[in-house]
Amino acid sequence: MKLHNYFRSSASYRVRIAMQAKGLAYDYLPVHLVKAEHREPAFASHVGDALVPALETDDGLWLNQSLAVIEWLDEAYPQTPSMLPGNALARARIRALALQVACEIHPINNLRVLAYLTGELGHSDAEKTQWYQHWCRTGLEAFERQLVLLAAERQAQGLSPSRFCWGDSLTLADCALVPQIFNAQRFKVNLDGLPLTMAAYEAAFATDAVQKAQPAACPDAQP
Repeated sequence: MKLHNYFRSSASYRVRIAMQAKGLAYDYLPVHLVKAEHREPAFASHVGDALVPALETDDGLWLNQSLAVIEWLDEAYPQTPSMLPGNALARARIRALALQVACEIHPINNLRVLAYLTGELGHSDAEKTQWYQHWCRTGLEAFERQLVLLAAERQAQGLSPSRFCWGDSLTLADCALVPQIFNAQRFKVNLDGLPLTMAAYEAAFATDAVQKAQPAACPDAQP
């Protein structure tokens, strides 16, 4: 398989974590977003949204959208550790946490939105940073509230407290959370007062899968 991605892309990072966790080999093909390589026909002609990541399967098919790619990996390689383990309720909880990041936090803080703020709309870098910090912090506070509710639910069901976002192993939710915290740290977002969120992040970050997938470990990594 071939993974077209950018080392700082949150969505790309999600897929790298899942592929490392599942022990799946792939060729790393960098697509430099700042240099607009994602808009070049060699890439964009295969992916309607011209966004990373994109996964080329062994059959030469192109898959896009990180969460869909990870779910496809789970279905195509069911013999490896699942990113959506458990029963139907557990999988719904995991998906909801992942979507809180991927749909509520990330879209208004990604590179093209920030570039539009400072480009077409003429905002300063300081205003861009303030925008990022506000919306990221607001989203993570909501994520924390959800983890509190889920912790109470697990306790009521007689389940052990979660080490990760849900349960005792990396899931789709952790694949989404880790890159978001990475970017939050880059933009110096206040991460105080988020004990369950940061505990899940730290547990995930300590795994071999995340260590091997992190941006600093990518061949196209830059300072």
